[in-house]
This record gives sequence, C-alpha cells and structure tokens, in this order.
Amino acid sequence: MTSHTAATAPLSRDIRIGPLTVDRLGEAVSLSRQAQWPHRLEDWALVLAQSRGLAALDGERLVGTALATPFGADGATVNMVLVDESLRGRGIGRLLMDRALAAVEGREQRLIATREGLPLYEKLGFRRVGDIVQHQGPVPGVAGTDGRIAWDVEPQAIASLSPLDRMATGFDRATMLAALAAVGRVAVLRQDGTIRGFAVLRAFGRGEVVGPVVAQTTAEAKALVEAAFARCTSGFVRVDTPDPALGTWLAERGLPAVGGGVAMVRHAQPRQTSSFQTYALASQALG
Repeated sequence: MTSHTAATAPLSRDIRIGPLTVDRLGEAVSLSRQAQWPHRLEDWALVLAQSRGLAALDGERLVGTALATPFGADGATVNMVLVDESLRGRGIGRLLMDRALAAVEGREQRLIATREGLPLYEKLGFRRVGDIVQHQGPVPGVAGTDGRIAWDVEPQAIASLSPLDRMATGFDRATMLAALAAVGRVAVLRQDGTIRGFAVLRAFGRGEVVGPVVAQTTAEAKALVEAAFARCTSGFVRVDTPDPALGTWLAERGLPAVGGGVAMVRHAQPRQTSSFQTYALASQALG
C-alpha cells in the first residue's frame, strides 16, 4: 500500500534518492511502524527481493521508501511508499513516486492507495478500479475441509500454477509465486484431475496471511481459505480481498473488516477474459 499525500510545502532539506538496500531494511521497518503497518523485517525482505527499491536519504538517515515490483515485461506494482512522519507534506513522496514509476515505465502499473492519496495518484494518471478490504483476527475454528484440496505440492506443480495466476491477474508472477512457496505452504484444489484453484499460506506481520487465492468461483475460494485456516499455527490470520462476497463470508466467520485501500491502475493493458479470478491478495504490496 502507499501511504503519503500530495506535497504542500517545498523541500527544506538536502534529500537525495538512491537505491534501497538490504542493510537499510531495519530502518524501513521503523518507517512502516510509524504508519502502523505490521511488516516484519522478513516481509520487507521478501518484497524487496522482487523489486527495484528506492530510498530517500536525509544525510545518512532513511526518511522514505518506494518499491517498484516488475512482473515480466507487461506489468508492475508500486508499493511500500513511506515518508518519515516528521517530513511528510514536503514533496518527498512525489519524488519517490516519480522515480518508482520511471523504473517500470512501459508496463501497466498498479497500486493500492489510501483514500488520502487518491488526488495525487489521479494527477499521476492512475484511475480507481476497485476496493481492497482487509480482514483479520483470531483464526476461526474449522469443522472440516474440502477433500479436493491437497497441500505441499511438488516444486514442478508450483510452476503449473503460474498460468492460472496470469489468467487471473494479467501478469507473469512466476518468480513471485516461487518465492512465496519457498517461505510458505501451497494448497491446490483439483477436480477430476484438473487444477481449479490454489492458495498460499505464509507468515506475515502479526501472524499469517492467506494469499494469493486464485479460483474460478467464490465457493472454491472459500474452500481454499477454510483449508488454510485449518493449517494456521500462529492463532492470528489476515486476508485482503477484492471480492465482496468473500468479504461477507470472512466477516461471518469472525474476521471483521479492519481497513483496506483503493485499487488503482495506470497505463492499463487489454486483458483476455478468464474464469480464474484473484479472491485474496498475496499482500497489498504485491497484489
């Protein structure tokens, strides 16, 4: 998610923009805690490994970040846009956004914005395409799981999920899916020998996150999420969904809506219609 507003005052310091490197991630965690984001060092590292990271530096102090995450040659997300609370409103966020967008120019660009950031993103050419609702809380009790779902699939089977994900998202996220599978667990829903959907469960923030969830129907998405609940070990779980029907079900299962953001796109590219849909995000940074 992005967390800054349009500039209201000129820069008053000698701020320089450079690469965000792994050794700066401890400072990045501190910035995200200012914004009340739950990201751990491991969560930052996972996204940075997929991204082109930018750092705003005041002398040697990290005061802002932005990540541009390319997916193949066609798409990208812009994410983790943060500015130190003592320097907000001075144009640093706009500088970071300009550099991040330039890093993935020529691709369709997506982000999830706070409502306060909407005017700036619209000026940059983004348009609103939907809402993402964050549900989280103690892991719901599970009475049973769908027998069509299998866990811990072989590495070669992970590769077979990428085309389904691409049909759902329009982006080639094979590298990202492999990275998520390496740190989490993957559930696959098969019927009559055909894969109809999948979900990833991994550690994130205060506990665990379920996502991405890719399926052909809301009922199958619910079955995958329910199966993930049964495998949670932390006691706390989060799901970010663009699907109102899944959101209603999550609330009924005891995971209330606690926030979210606005899905936006810039330089949108034509997409083929597909029965596969994304029912839950890997994260608000990665989509």
